[in-house]
Amino acid sequence: MFVLRTNVAWRDVPAETIGCSGVTCWRRLREWTEAGVWPRLHEMLLAELRAAGLLEMDDVAVDGSHVRALKGGITRDPHRSIAAAPAASTM
Repeated sequence: MFVLRTNVAWRDVPAETIGCSGVTCWRRLREWTEAGVWPRLHEMLLAELRAAGLLEMDDVAVDGSHVRALKGGITRDPHRSIAAAPAASTM
């Protein structure tokens, strides 16, 4: 959160404020991401909010900007080319 809020490079994170170096923070973030920590944490947070009656779904915004695009998506049929036909070889 510090890096996001202050827009500093990982190497410029003040260890005395955070408790470890920015490189260590970056490495842990990478490891936790690879281990799938964030989706599980999100599920747990939603479950706790739901159990406490604090999850209000009347005003919800869905943002797909973080979802990977699938280069045209999944299609059943191949797309026909609309490019001009290649020129005949003159050799």
